[in-house]
Amino acid sequence: MRLVDNRYGKSKVRLVRVVRNGERHELRDFTVDIRLAGAYQPAHADGDNRAVLPTDTMKNTVYALAGEAPTGEPEAFALRLARHFLAHNPETATASVAVRERPWRRLAAGGNGHPHAFERDAGGERLAHVECRRDGETVESGLDGLVVLKTTGSAFADFRRDRFTTLRDATDRVFATEVRATWSCDRPEVDWSASFAGVRAALLNAFAAHDESKSVQHTLWIMGQAAFAARPEVRRIHLALPNLHHLLVDLSPFGMENPQQVFIATSEPHGLIEATLER
Repeated sequence: MRLVDNRYGKSKVRLVRVVRNGERHELRDFTVDIRLAGAYQPAHADGDNRAVLPTDTMKNTVYALAGEAPTGEPEAFALRLARHFLAHNPETATASVAVRERPWRRLAAGGNGHPHAFERDAGGERLAHVECRRDGETVESGLDGLVVLKTTGSAFADFRRDRFTTLRDATDRVFATEVRATWSCDRPEVDWSASFAGVRAALLNAFAAHDESKSVQHTLWIMGQAAFAARPEVRRIHLALPNLHHLLVDLSPFGMENPQQVFIATSEPHGLIEATLER
């Protein structure tokens, strides 16, 4: 018997880092996942733990590196962690670090935003995933949980039908989705903040402006095109768009018409459309 794959690490390490610039504070709220893979056969086959870094040490490393210097962007902090683990553990072939950032925004009190009071931002979470190997590195950025909705400008018609099809053509429907997008760049170091903001804005603008959508697939394509146009460093993007159905209520039993005004919002079951696009 042989070990064909292995990895271990620490999951869901919660980190909140405050940068205190006088009265004006900056806040980062991360959840970190760490995985190491490599020559750990002795631990599995023989119970030999001499090469195994405790996962508790991984947790401590997150807090220690955050204490040494501000985290910066999620991609930058994930790179710091992955490079640290690779450098200090010769048995490790690959160090992977994923960071999920919960966004906060300043409270409006004080005109330009309160210097040290925040509220949770409902505009989705930011993602970063780094994989450091002995022969190179890969960085993936992303966002998740970005809920958007359009009350018109979306259709789905002229689709394939079989004997089980009951769905009718829709020439004007509510289109709601919860965007998950991940993308990689063609160079290892970029302005991560500007790149994330640019891709996010491009995806939102494309979703809003695509008023002749023939399907979720059609809008997904337009959103991907917009991301490439906005940020030249983006080489590849994966988009997942669940179709969160809003069903028109039949008011005819009450002697009433329903001209696209009253809907039932549903989350399950839902359609799920995914695609990966490259330049």
